[in-house]
Amino acid sequence: MSRLEQRLSQMKPWDQRPFEIRNLFNPAFCGLVLFRALQGYEEDDARGMPYSLSLLVLPLCLHKQSREALAAGSRGYLLRVAEKNPQVQVGFAERATAMLPYAFEGFGLLMERGCIAIGDDGRIQTVPKTARKTVDTNGTAETISCQRVARFVGKEFARIADRVTVYTTFGIRP
Repeated sequence: MSRLEQRLSQMKPWDQRPFEIRNLFNPAFCGLVLFRALQGYEEDDARGMPYSLSLLVLPLCLHKQSREALAAGSRGYLLRVAEKNPQVQVGFAERATAMLPYAFEGFGLLMERGCIAIGDDGRIQTVPKTARKTVDTNGTAETISCQRVARFVGKEFARIADRVTVYTTFGIRP
């Protein structure tokens, strides 16, 4: 059994998860963060984000130190931000693996609600008029930051346009 299969089999039912986990990794919030990244990607590439890149969004946006480094460098380029902030890479592969079940739940909710569509080529696209285009500024500073960084990450993934480059930037073998 792979690590991912083990992690998925260990997922507790929603009502048995600790309060903190239910709040931070809420499928609706994770779905919204993923949706914002997909929107950002589509600003540069209307074909949609490759599935393999979408799995990197949550570990970058929900991890506070990574999010803060990316937010501080959001006027620049993702590759330069990652180079100047090597702490983003520390433990990234493990975070990405740990976040997979929450990404799957977020995507499941987005699919159930008709907010995303999957192309034959495996790219994920947003469905127009299913979610607000802009970030709701009524949320907490942290939720707003997660969404803004997600848009930046999506936009930068599209600009880079090479999955291998993105993966190796964060220390993951493609």
